[in-house]
Amino acid sequence: MVVPTAEPVEAQSFDVVVVGGGPAGYAAALYGGRAGLRIALVEKEKVGGTCLHRGCIPAKELLETAAVYRTVRGAKEYGIGVDGWTVDFSATQARKRKVIDQQHKGLQGLLKRCKVTTFAGAGALAAGRVVRVEGAGGAVTELKAPAIILAAGSVPRTIPGFGLDGRFVLTSDEVLDLEQLPESAAVIGGGAIGCEFASMLADMGTRVTVLEALPSILPGVDSDVTNVVVKSFTRRGIDIRTGVMVKGHTPSEDGKSTQVKFAPATAGEGEVESIEVQAVVVSVGRRPYSDGLLAPGSGVEVDERGFVKVDEWMQTSEEGVWAVGDLVATPGLAHVGFAEAMVVIDQLLGRQAMPIDYSRVPWCVYTFPEVAFAGYSEEAARQAGYEVVTKKDPFVGNGRAAIIGDTEGLVKLIAEKLPDGSAGRLLGVHMVGPWVTEQIGQGYLAVNWEATAEEVAQFVQPHPSLSEVFGETMLALAGRGLHVG
Repeated sequence: MVVPTAEPVEAQSFDVVVVGGGPAGYAAALYGGRAGLRIALVEKEKVGGTCLHRGCIPAKELLETAAVYRTVRGAKEYGIGVDGWTVDFSATQARKRKVIDQQHKGLQGLLKRCKVTTFAGAGALAAGRVVRVEGAGGAVTELKAPAIILAAGSVPRTIPGFGLDGRFVLTSDEVLDLEQLPESAAVIGGGAIGCEFASMLADMGTRVTVLEALPSILPGVDSDVTNVVVKSFTRRGIDIRTGVMVKGHTPSEDGKSTQVKFAPATAGEGEVESIEVQAVVVSVGRRPYSDGLLAPGSGVEVDERGFVKVDEWMQTSEEGVWAVGDLVATPGLAHVGFAEAMVVIDQLLGRQAMPIDYSRVPWCVYTFPEVAFAGYSEEAARQAGYEVVTKKDPFVGNGRAAIIGDTEGLVKLIAEKLPDGSAGRLLGVHMVGPWVTEQIGQGYLAVNWEATAEEVAQFVQPHPSLSEVFGETMLALAGRGLHVG
């Protein structure tokens, strides 16, 4: 339930006060509430945070719209005639809002059933583990607890020369609320989020240019996987410019477009190029939202980038105060926030807790084709000093992929090389292709449990299924391939 704020009197007491209602925050509240802890959850907007309202869920809903668009466009291949179809993006947005509302109501119901008390307002941690909540009209409520969990989340980063203007320059927040797609767009940043937006916009008919400062898009992703995405993007008309730095933009006199200027990242003056677009999507990452979170005397240390400093148990520099999710310098993934929240609550309950091995957590990129991986890429494994053996298998020979008409992509496995040259424990599983975000689970389990290729090769994969490609690649890595050498 939502408790009205009031003038501060005696602080209300709880077992745990959680500041921030995004994935990490509400996970802590639900997990602790189910275990019988008295939880206060402070959220200034809506529970669910960026992920539910301005990130994961709405972005993937729009990407699903792009997938439906591709399916309809290719329906004739299956003997299905589809004539006169159109795209009504306002209807897409209405469906997106419906999905978000359903998820939001469900989350509110869960919090209520777990007896979590929700306070509407901006929370700030003061000395003595007291959280001051400023609600509507400036009314303040004070909450105290022996344990405080900070989970204030993050906001999109901006860059000089591309301030939000309400017209041309958009962050992820604004793109997700577009009622009409632009005819052309420059996406600044070729990371996971930038590539997802580029993929969605291009599939829906927008002419897209990706501008990335690094030598490749999707930094950190295995190069064999990245190459598949680059080829797909290029074939679909996405112009990828890597190794460039943006220099600003100049709106046209008629106000209908803007010139985005950029130059090689290593070049001097005089080599500036420009492209004319109707929209500029700034996707250069997110920063921790620690603004106003820590009052004087809180005792919590923050690094030079704004991240709250924590140890492997998510404990801050102040006893009894933890921080989780995008507020700390760990992978900015909702499921990582879930796991961090559980680590903290398990400690408070006296349960056995294990620090998270961030080098092995699963990553998913919902571009077309999809990307999913866990553990080292081949390049990262070699840089870490491992001798490795690898094996790749494309989806092109898979029966299920042929049936659904989506054969682009591959599975790549990286294992530690044993003295006899065979494959030992798995170091990384990397996938690109149809529905790989739904297949990475068994790859993550194998990497996280330090399984060997021979052990995982014993698993029986259903036929026909996309997961057979993982199984086939594993058999080949173990030296006894069936269809793959």
